[in-house]
Amino acid sequence: MTAASMKKTPITVVITAVGAIIGQGIASSLRKSGLSVRIIGVDRDAHGIGRYWCDDFFAKPPCSEDSPDYLDFWKSLLARENVDLVLPGLELDVLFFNRNHALTQETGARFVLNNPDLIDLAQDKWDFGEALQRLDLPAIPSCLSTGWHDAIDRLGAPPLLLKPRRGNGSRGIAVLQDEQDFDYWSRKSTDEFFIQKFVGSDETEFTVGAFGFGDGTGLPPIIFRRKLSVAGNTQYAEVVEHPVLAKAVEKIAGLLKPLGPTNYQFRMDGEIPYLLEINPRFSSSTSLRTAFGYNEALMAVELFLWGKRPAVPEIRSGRGWRYYEDFVVT
Repeated sequence: MTAASMKKTPITVVITAVGAIIGQGIASSLRKSGLSVRIIGVDRDAHGIGRYWCDDFFAKPPCSEDSPDYLDFWKSLLARENVDLVLPGLELDVLFFNRNHALTQETGARFVLNNPDLIDLAQDKWDFGEALQRLDLPAIPSCLSTGWHDAIDRLGAPPLLLKPRRGNGSRGIAVLQDEQDFDYWSRKSTDEFFIQKFVGSDETEFTVGAFGFGDGTGLPPIIFRRKLSVAGNTQYAEVVEHPVLAKAVEKIAGLLKPLGPTNYQFRMDGEIPYLLEINPRFSSSTSLRTAFGYNEALMAVELFLWGKRPAVPEIRSGRGWRYYEDFVVT
């Protein structure tokens, strides 16, 4: 079957968390892909705007994701709607599907899931930093200190960062200038945390998308110099060429073997590319990447559903912004 005929073949996909920015970005990217696609949206919020980007919508049941009822919801939906492919738009959904591989055998649907080992590794930022050191990759100096003076003895003069071990984006991260900051934020933190040296600056932060093939190879990356929103999502992005980061991604991918959409967050300190975190899934920059020619949703369909390695995309240069706009239904 040719690529052109594949694009004309009708497919049914489910996008989860369509009420949030990542799910909306996946839906938007599929609409721009040229595929003959029926999009089913799934979200906890039955009244969220995401349902309007989809052909059909189903609200998740009001039960725990560990409940048998929740698993039955997915079995029923995937079988009843003859779903070909599921694209998770939420980290919790990635983890749920990663735990329930039997859904593939029972329903025939396929799932856009990264390398299971990488998914597990990325859950704990402290463990991830330890893994970077073992792999001889640049790792930001960090410690598990629970006292201010011990932290500065280990890491040097402030500013330092307090980071939760789990979670994504910049949620829960606090800049520490003195012992008063440390006492306040360490008491306020509801999660296990660690302390990290402050490296680089906001102007040297980059988000990188690179679609992996699971064997250590992948497509060349698209690199954004970015500015974050308060929620920790990309608010402004500029496509840049950065050979140091491109080489770093190639080396990291060779070691960690990502599969499918993979997001790397870097901060440069001089010529050292420090990897802040890796998100083995779609990210909040998905729709912005599509706008510049790097359509990860289309790539995911090609690889996970059709078993075809996507072609190297032609990345356009430019800048992109996010802004608020009203959407009204009467």
